[in-house]
Amino acid sequence: MKKFALIAASLFAVATFAPAQMNMDQDKSKRPSPPASAECKFSDGIKVDYSSPRAKGRKIFGAASEKALVPYGEIWRTGANDATTFVTNTNLTVGGKAVPAGSYTIFTIPKADKWTLIVNKKTAEWGIPYKYEADELARVDMQVSKMPAPVENFTIAFDQAGGKCTLRMEWENTRASIEITK
Repeated sequence: MKKFALIAASLFAVATFAPAQMNMDQDKSKRPSPPASAECKFSDGIKVDYSSPRAKGRKIFGAASEKALVPYGEIWRTGANDATTFVTNTNLTVGGKAVPAGSYTIFTIPKADKWTLIVNKKTAEWGIPYKYEADELARVDMQVSKMPAPVENFTIAFDQAGGKCTLRMEWENTRASIEITK
């Protein structure tokens, strides 16, 4: 009888808590780093999906000894949560490197004076630890500049002019950017 009661209680707990957990997983907008996206409209287009963490008074970029959230020289998932996706329906040139139409993840290596953008063929990854070197399509240098005012929410955006888009990433007091052409 005790076994039956224990089994019944266990089934009740699973039936009660499993749907709640699934709803939490499905509603990514309730995460501390909510989902965001950016698009560049060539004839076909580029779309980037990422999670946008908040600074919340923390030191974001800097030396590991400064307890920076994103230490210089280390691979960063470029956002939070799942790895950031980069999807293009047309062949592109990203910072001088050919990127065929397809779905990718992007990572970055921030440094004080330049960043490196990593375009990776492996998709549907959480993001860290980074163990995807064999799947890299390209590593390209990004330009870095200081922001005139602090940026609370990590942001990825595109500036479009004719046949090119400039991908920019902004957070804390840093902007990293790279030119993308068709």
